[in-house]
Amino acid sequence: MSVKFKPLADRVLVEPAPAEQKTASGIIIPDTAKEKPLRGKIIAVGKGKKDEPMTLKVGDEILYGQYAGTEIKVDGNSYLIMRESDIYGVF
Repeated sequence: MSVKFKPLADRVLVEPAPAEQKTASGIIIPDTAKEKPLRGKIIAVGKGKKDEPMTLKVGDEILYGQYAGTEIKVDGNSYLIMRESDIYGVF
């Protein structure tokens, strides 16, 4: 997937994973009870800071904090933009 957006410095553009529709036991979760997903896929990365090159790359599956990032819309799709330091790890 290609977007016409290039994050600056140590920021990344993340496509959040869809919220879970069912529990492991098969119970359907209503829209009002769905939790914000904490996983996503990196769509675009910045060049990094002068002394700190980026360790993430496009396509990485990541885990981030519940309140990390800022939601933005690009080409009609919702994404999160956050700093590399807000990301906990890569799958």
